[in-house]
Amino acid sequence: MLHEWRIVIKQLLIITALLSIVGIFTGEVALVLAVGLAAYLLHTLLQLRRLSAWLRSIPNNPPPEAHGIWGDIFDAIYRLQRREAQAVNHFKGIIDKAQESTAALKVAVVMISSKDNLEWWNNAAEKLLGFKSPQDQRQAITNLIREPAFIEYFQNQNYNTPLQLASPVNSRTILEFQITMFGAGEKLIMVRDVTQISKLEIMRADFIANVSHELRTPITVISGYLETLLDQRDSVAPRWVKPLEQMYQQSCKMENIIHDLLTLSRLETNSPSKKQAAVHVNALLHEIVIDAERAFSHKMHNFEVQCDSDYHIIGNTQEMYSAFSNLVLNAARYTPDKGAIIIKCYAGSEGLIVEVQDNGMGIAAQHIPRLTERFYRVDESRSTETGGTGLGLAIVKHSLARHNGTLSIFSELGKGSRFICQFPAKRIVQAPAPQAILARATDSETTTPP
Repeated sequence: MLHEWRIVIKQLLIITALLSIVGIFTGEVALVLAVGLAAYLLHTLLQLRRLSAWLRSIPNNPPPEAHGIWGDIFDAIYRLQRREAQAVNHFKGIIDKAQESTAALKVAVVMISSKDNLEWWNNAAEKLLGFKSPQDQRQAITNLIREPAFIEYFQNQNYNTPLQLASPVNSRTILEFQITMFGAGEKLIMVRDVTQISKLEIMRADFIANVSHELRTPITVISGYLETLLDQRDSVAPRWVKPLEQMYQQSCKMENIIHDLLTLSRLETNSPSKKQAAVHVNALLHEIVIDAERAFSHKMHNFEVQCDSDYHIIGNTQEMYSAFSNLVLNAARYTPDKGAIIIKCYAGSEGLIVEVQDNGMGIAAQHIPRLTERFYRVDESRSTETGGTGLGLAIVKHSLARHNGTLSIFSELGKGSRFICQFPAKRIVQAPAPQAILARATDSETTTPP
């Protein structure tokens, strides 16, 4: 292109020189130069007109025939236009393949604009959610899925946990919604049918609850008889004393497992009660510490409660007692004799925090993500020695979730552990309850006005 421009400049100089010579011979230098340059300008304007007409006709017509610099300009624009067309076709092919592949999925895929309107969805979305094309195009998603739980989930923009709801097309179909943010405020909604998984989960929970309930009575009877025999060990043959003690220990362990299984099953299957009490956190923690000191008196731990303000949380007393007591008892169980266990309660930036800290043996980093799984053991021999059921932290996790709370675990081998329970600010009650609510209240559904 640079070479062509040089040629054009040379041609212009030659034409100017020739016009000057002709002007000298005719005695009209200025007039000849003006006429010549006007003719050159007219030629340039005609070429610009051809370029403009061709650009308006792209991509239907090829470039017009031209020579010199104008031919190069036409050819260069034509090459750019061809490359652009190829790129457009390439990306269109990718989009078509993506749409074809998502259309074949059984998972519903819905694209939402930054204004929360429907942009695109696949065939599965029409089957699972009842969307119809083209009338639902550009409609607000909350106008088509009007379930209050979905609207709250969609508007809160906290999509870390999937949402399960009945399908708006068929109430017997259970759907799981997962929303992902992308672009400039756009959202991608993935919806899958989890009806079978939900049924299996219900069957599993029912099976555990039924089996645990059926085992509780015979285990209680066995433990009772064994305890009676051990109370009268003087009348029992000496060689049977140790076996009876071992059987009694194992039956007590079975009772603890059954109790924890029933507790966990209830937390998983029962909906949170709408009638909740203002729980006096300080009184609750002190009661738990008294129970822990009694249970682990032989280990001579130093328990300390640091709760300066008179905090109250709206929640279920028994469930909160279960969560906090499991953390305190775990700390006492896995901390060597004469250890220090500190229970703190304070207001954080996003709500109320209850923290249990110990200076025990600690937990290796690879085990921390799985600690809240049922029956997960960091060390089987250590759990056998301490008598844990492997369900305590699973109970803590579910109890906190029912109170919009979260559990965070920080630990290092040989340096102890910190278990942090965080509750949202909306759960905190500023005014104290009329009286301290004890964890052993028989009616956990009693409502105490804040």
